[in-house]
Order: sequence, then structure tokens, then C-alpha cells
Amino acid sequence: MNLKNTRTTILNSGDADEKREEIRRYFHDTYTLDERLYETLASDETFYLRPEPLRHPLIFYLGHTATFYVNKLIVGKISEKRFNPRFESMFAIGVDEMSWDDLDDSHYDWPTVDEVRAYRDTVRRHVDNVIRSMPLTMPIDWDNPFWIIMMGIEHQRIHIETSSVIIRRMPIENVVQLPLWDICEDSGEAPKNELLPVAGGRVVLGKSKDHPLYGWDNEFGHRESDVWDFSAGRYLVSNREFLNFVEDRGYEQEKYWTREGWDWMSYSRARYPLFWIDSEGGYKFRTMAQIIEMPWNWPVEVNYLEAKAYCNWMADKTGKAIRLPSEDQWYRLRDLCDIADQPYWDKAPGNINLEHWASSCPVDRFAFGDFYDVIGNVWQWTETPITGFDGFQVHPCYDDFSTPTFDTRHNLIKGGSWISTGNEATRDARYAFRRHFFQHAGFRYVESSQPLDLSEAMYETDTAVAQYCESHYGKTYFGVANFPRSCTEACFEYTKGRQRRTALELGCAVGRASFELAREFERVTGIDFSARFIRVADQLKQKGNCHYELIEEGEVVSYHEASLSDTLGQDCDLEKLIERVEFWQGDATNLKPQFTGYDLILSANMLDRLYEPKRFLQTIHDRMNMGGVLVLTSPYTWLEEFTKKENWPGGIRKAGEPYMTIDALEDLLGPHFKMLDEPRDLEFVTRETRRKFQHSLAEMTVWERTV
Repeated sequence: MNLKNTRTTILNSGDADEKREEIRRYFHDTYTLDERLYETLASDETFYLRPEPLRHPLIFYLGHTATFYVNKLIVGKISEKRFNPRFESMFAIGVDEMSWDDLDDSHYDWPTVDEVRAYRDTVRRHVDNVIRSMPLTMPIDWDNPFWIIMMGIEHQRIHIETSSVIIRRMPIENVVQLPLWDICEDSGEAPKNELLPVAGGRVVLGKSKDHPLYGWDNEFGHRESDVWDFSAGRYLVSNREFLNFVEDRGYEQEKYWTREGWDWMSYSRARYPLFWIDSEGGYKFRTMAQIIEMPWNWPVEVNYLEAKAYCNWMADKTGKAIRLPSEDQWYRLRDLCDIADQPYWDKAPGNINLEHWASSCPVDRFAFGDFYDVIGNVWQWTETPITGFDGFQVHPCYDDFSTPTFDTRHNLIKGGSWISTGNEATRDARYAFRRHFFQHAGFRYVESSQPLDLSEAMYETDTAVAQYCESHYGKTYFGVANFPRSCTEACFEYTKGRQRRTALELGCAVGRASFELAREFERVTGIDFSARFIRVADQLKQKGNCHYELIEEGEVVSYHEASLSDTLGQDCDLEKLIERVEFWQGDATNLKPQFTGYDLILSANMLDRLYEPKRFLQTIHDRMNMGGVLVLTSPYTWLEEFTKKENWPGGIRKAGEPYMTIDALEDLLGPHFKMLDEPRDLEFVTRETRRKFQHSLAEMTVWERTV
């Protein structure tokens, strides 16, 4: 087993039995490498430290990669097994790095390291059994069940890298240097950098669904662009080259920084790169597990904001149009260098895929024609915020891999680092981070006169999301009142004279009812299973609007804007109302413990989309205060697509007689609730196209918790 030289799997060719065993080896190599990384921690107590304040401690990531396999196998209908619902809720969500002005102060009751390791072992055996026993037909595309296995493996490889960055932030006494993670011993003075010409040309990006390698959703689709001639640095910017910016007090001069960059500076108070250590004898350097003498000829590692400030400083000093490359320019340079793709190379052509060292190395070690480190050593920041290509689609089993980053606040990094493996080390990999975030990332500057295409966040093209945007914030049709508004009016009617401190909306979709509830409740939490919906709701909270497109006819679409101020009216105190609302992604049948103590719970048209509705109904009282009000609406459209028939609470026959959902509600809620009124119907209309609408009736029932 060579853990430091594994390749992602070719999925469109080969014998099925041999491919099964290849994927099984790839899975175990990945799992083992992940665990060997954590052996660099000096003690179990280190797992609970939080050296990166904008991310969870490492105990979260220890559990997260295992939990991911379980949850995705369930979502993909490959397996029904849960091994620890508490872990599979706690470790499921919360990976995206936070902003420095949006810190998560939640207090988690983390389990012990031994408990998580035992859980990981159980999951490992389970996934191994799935790989061994699940039918396999070739080729493997993203509709094939084995795509979900590959999704788990490549996801785990991403976290091997991101966890290594967190380990690098640990106090040095909390980590140990191990032979598997030996660093490059070569360091010295840096070569003088220079700009070299790069011929422009057509760049074609995006993979087709029959591509031989696994890919994340943002890699698929199509985009073509023409890149003008430009010049690029022969080398990545070295520590020595960046020292000029530090010594010229670049960190202290606001004129070189973007507004976002200077705000981050005010928070961080940085005066030099994060992995530099200022000492009496001069700067030293932090690798993952060691502090060494400064390797001046290694690439500097900074966030986008620092890289951008350096380029602005260099432009000011030279009078040239210096900036970071766009994604298209990076691909143009790579394509001209004709670099073989992983997994097809014989030996990694750069410091990548863990095939050389567990650290950076000199910037003049790996040549690609006249340029160096076109791939590998450190990731390279670009000027391009990530968005989807034409034809972008989310994978139904992982709808929140890319979409939360399509907000113009996440910039693409390209080329991979020394620890980028699997999909990360392939040509088509597209990863993006918030601009203040630290990865093993540096930069190469370019001189270019081509205008940057910095588009706004893309329109919502997901059909379901767009339809919800319209039904929540758009027109009303056929005289039917806005459904979320009707639900909240009922909530206000039945809570009149009662305590209105906290409210929870389950299945909040894009958030209209949550915002409406904040008119009368002091704190409102909206939760939805879909990250796509939560992203839109959060965007409305943060920016006040969102954009979406609706199908008019065939391929003809229309573009629309949802405005929170227009929706809620000019007479409301919008700023105060927004402060009362928070949105979370979550599973209504497996909520985190923190979601409790509510005076009102609204669940509108969610019940018949749950995979375990009976469990939801039998446990929802635990989330409510005594005397609290539960408002349920549903058209009771039970479909095996969402809920296995054996889990339908109603719409079935018992002893040969009809047993309706309202009967089930009375039986399942009866031990803890009393019904406050007779059921009544609420109409709602869903626009599908300009000439096609769904007109439905939901039954509303209202319940008071009494026990």
C-alpha cells in the first residue's frame, strides 16, 4: 500500500469485478491515509482545540467524513442503515468556513475520540460491505450507485487536505513530525522572478456526463472563452519576493487593499503571512508539524486578500497592469504546457498528489516549459468567483456541494498543492474558498489588459428553487392568496394572547413565512433539508433580494427579482425584522439538540415529503414549550418516491378500512397535543410555465401541546 501515490479511478472502462476491487482499494487507501494524518496530533485533547477560529475543531472532521458516507448512502437509497443518529446529525453539516464577522458561538457536546473512532470503524466495515455486495455495471456515471461511493471517497480526500491546514494552525507542541509526512529538505535563496509572454487563444471548459473521471457538479457543463495575450510570472511568488511587500509596510497601507481586504485586516491585524513566525533571529516558517528556518525559495502562502494587495502594490511600483490570473488565463497557461492529467501520468510532474513531500518545495524545482509550478506546490488564487457552467446541474445526492459558493464571495483556486490528491489533482477540478480563507495556497501574478468578467451571483435556474421563489415572493394567480402569508396569518390567529417569543418553521424553503413570523415573534428559526433553498433564504436575509428565472415556454425563460422590502412592505422595520430570523439546513426527523424550546412550530407542506413522518409526529413535542402551538399543513400526497409505503402514517387501509392522514395525526399527536379547531383547507398555486399551473388544497390542522 503506497499511501503517498494513489490515483483517482477511471470509471468508463474495465472489467466490472476488477473495477469493484480497484474502488475498494481506493476507498481503504483513502480511509487509512485520513487516519494516518490524525496520528500527527500529540494527544486526543488536541482534537478539541480550535486553532482556526472560523472552523470547527478537528473532532468534527474526524466524524464528518464517516458520517458523509452513511448519509449519502441513505439519500442515494443504497442503504437504510443508521449507526448513530446523534453523530449523523452533529457531524453532518457545518463545513463551509465562516466569515470573521459571522462567528459560530454554538457550544457542542462533542463525543470522545474513542467513540468517534469506534464509529468510524463501524462505517468503514459497512462501506466495505456495500462495495463488495452492490451490483456493478460499467461504465460508472453519476446515475450509477457506485458514483455515490466515489463521492464519499473524493469527499474524504478533500478533508485530508483541509484537515492538514487546521493541523498546521495547531500550537507546535500539540503536533508531532512523523516519517510519512516528511518535508522537503531543500531551501535557499529564491530565483529572480520575471514576466513571460503567454499566447492567447480559445479555452474550453466543462466536462460531459460521459467523462472517464469522477467530478463534482460544478465541473460539468460547458463554457468557451477567448483569452487575450498576457504575461505571467515565471515562478510562483516566493517568500523572498513577498518580503519586499512586507518590508515596504504593505500590510499597513489601506490603498493597496480592497474594501473587503481592509476589513479583514482590521479583524486579523496581520503584518506578515500566517505561516511566517517572527523571531529574534528573523522569520521562521511553519510546516504542518515543524518550525524551520525560513525557506525563502518556497512559495509564499497567503489568502486571496493578501495576494490581491500584493498585486496592487506591484502595479503601483511598476506601472504595469498586474493582477491575479482569471480562471480562463490559468487554463490557457496549463493547456499550452500540455500537462498529462492525473491519473494518467507515470510520475507526478509537479509537487502534487503527495508523490514528493509533505510540504512545499523550491519554486524552481518543477519546470513546465519556461514556467514552473503550473500545477502543484501550492494552490493558486484566481480573480474568478466560482459559478456554474452552462448546463450546470446539482447532483441529487449532494445538492449543496457547489451552490452555497455561487454567491460571488468564493474565489477559485487552481493547480493543487503538495497534498492535493484524487479529484483535486485533476485538470478539471474547480474548488473555491472565501477570500479571507487560508489553504495551502499562494499565487502567480499576471500582466493583462483583458477586462475581468466578474459576474453577479448567477440566476437561480434550478426549477424547484425558482418555483418556490415565485410562489413565496412573486405574483399571485387566479385570486389565490400567497400561501406562506396565509400560513402565518393562521399562526398569528391561534397564538393571539399566548407567548410569542420563539418560532420554528420546518420546511421553510426560501423563507417567506419565516420572515413574516418575525413581525410578531422575537426569534424565528427556519430549517429546510435542501441547502439550495436555505442558500436563497440566507441571501435574502443578507442582501435583501435574489434573482431567479422562470420557464415561459420551452427554452424561453424570463428573469425575476425577489425583493424582501417590496414583499414585506415599506411600513415594516426591515432591519429589525431580519435580525430576528436565522436559517439552517437540517433534517426535520433528525434535528440537532439545540433546536428546542419553541412557542410555535409551523410545518407547511413538508409532512408528505419526509422519509419518516411518523417519527417526526411522535417526537415534535420535544421541541416545543408546554402550551405551544403546532400548525401543520399538507395535501397528503403520499408518494413512495419520498416515503416508503410502510412509513405512510395515513392514506392506507387498516383492517380493510380507509385510514386517512387526519386519523393518523389524531393518533400520533394525541398523547401530547389537543386539536384547537376543526381542520380547514388552504389553497396554493404553483407556477410551472406561463400556461401551466398546479392548483392544490392543503389541509391545515392546529394543535396545542398539553403534555
